[in-house]
Amino acid sequence: MGKGKFYFPKVNLIRYADDFVVTAGSKGLLEEIKPLITDFLTQRGLSLSEEKTLVTHICEGFDFLGFNIRKYNGKLLIKPSKKSRRKIGEKLHGIISGNKSATQGQLIGLLNPVITGWGNYFKHVVSKDIFAAIDHVLVLQLKRWAFRRHTDKSREWVKNKYFQTEGNRKWVFAQTVEKDGGKKTYTLRKLADIPITRHLKIKMEANPFDGDWYEYFDKRQSARLRFATRNV
Repeated sequence: MGKGKFYFPKVNLIRYADDFVVTAGSKGLLEEIKPLITDFLTQRGLSLSEEKTLVTHICEGFDFLGFNIRKYNGKLLIKPSKKSRRKIGEKLHGIISGNKSATQGQLIGLLNPVITGWGNYFKHVVSKDIFAAIDHVLVLQLKRWAFRRHTDKSREWVKNKYFQTEGNRKWVFAQTVEKDGGKKTYTLRKLADIPITRHLKIKMEANPFDGDWYEYFDKRQSARLRFATRNV
């Protein structure tokens, strides 16, 4: 065996469908790799989008699949991207402004699936403060929605009609109705109530096509299902 040093270029590829990220130890190395990727795609009738292609330092960060990946003072943090936050804000606002005549229960029914879906997608990253900020803006929008429905009523009357108090929370958008001989309360879900759970990486050597690993994947899937059931 030769005595020469081994070369480790530290090049990695992360791909999901037609989106991918290539990481390397230096900008120069990435610039060398870029034409190779372009050539590889061209041979298959594909092209690299110059508009979406970015060569950047990890300390400046980049967006991928709705997440922003960036190092802060040497610590890597993954958060919902600004674009993702803007899109969810616009979507929630659109639902509220587009349903001015809906009942409170109907509006809650439209908002909750959107809130839950977005929160579950981002609950594995650094999202706690962002969740709280979006909740705050949403309450302000719902206040305006409620006050505009009853311009002849006092703000206190409107607050008591559309908002309830739960523990230390005073502006809980909820409606209690008579149903099946009893009372049922429909409550708007808060992103802040979705627990942040760190993603558990799969063991590198695990192979779903190897029978020796079936038990490992069964236990992993069962744990995920139990957690999902507790947080529905």
